[in-house]
Amino acid sequence: MTPVLRGPTLWLTERPIVRRLMTHHRLGWHLARRFVAGDTLEAGMDAARSLSQQGIAAMLDHLGENVDSPAQAAQATDAYVRALKRVQESGELDCNISVKLTQLGLDSSTELCAENMERVLQVASNGGRPILVMIDMESAGYVDRTLDVYRALRQRYPNVGVCLQGHLYRTPGDALTIAGPQAIVRMAKGAYLEPPEVVFGTRREVASNYARVAATLFAAGSTVHLATHDGSLVEGARAFIRERRIPRQRYEFQMLYGIRRDLQAGLVRESEPVRVYIPYGTSWYPYLTRRLAERPANVWFFLSNLVRR
Repeated sequence: MTPVLRGPTLWLTERPIVRRLMTHHRLGWHLARRFVAGDTLEAGMDAARSLSQQGIAAMLDHLGENVDSPAQAAQATDAYVRALKRVQESGELDCNISVKLTQLGLDSSTELCAENMERVLQVASNGGRPILVMIDMESAGYVDRTLDVYRALRQRYPNVGVCLQGHLYRTPGDALTIAGPQAIVRMAKGAYLEPPEVVFGTRREVASNYARVAATLFAAGSTVHLATHDGSLVEGARAFIRERRIPRQRYEFQMLYGIRRDLQAGLVRESEPVRVYIPYGTSWYPYLTRRLAERPANVWFFLSNLVRR
């Protein structure tokens, strides 16, 4: 999606009247179900099991961000602990989890957030096979604190990783500070609307930066999760991986639930490791708006159906 359309789309979806229509009208949830597995953990687990039958691994994301109090952060932490225990109970299901630090109290206190994150990691480390916990990257104002929490924890918890975003100017420098054999990095393009002075302005520039940062991480021995639906980036990454004989355990392709199922299936047929990010929960609207901004046709689909009704 071009930045020209992305900004107005996010602006539109943030209008109170649009938010009310989307969250109180059944068409809003109908649209959300394209991208969200359901409003319960069990719905997320059902989606993970369905994907497993197709040869695709999963990553659960309990939706929510920017909580207002330590009590809400504790509740979110409890939700992630429940998800981890359900995955552990499921046996051999290949399922990681993704966590947003603002959901664990980062706006209140970095120390509180780190404590909640450590609790999540302790549970994830129990049992025979540690579960990977990926720290999601949020908007640009949170990058430094997010990386600080990640660096503080990864020495004690090798099953923690972090996301970097290709659309930020700063990301090549951030990659150098965390790269190395111990690093597990999810490379995404970035879905947040940022000030123009901190992000690349064109899709070509974002893709170029994405590829450059991924190459830097690979060269440093990091494990890289290539989170993109861009077919050109996928093929470029595959060529890079083959040329340098990067082992399978050091990479995987990741995509979002409900998006580019054709590309997911094609990679599985070619024996590439694929993982799908499965959002679930009742706080789906902020997530949905970012997906709509990536594909504005979905906004017009909703509004046109609403008008017809």
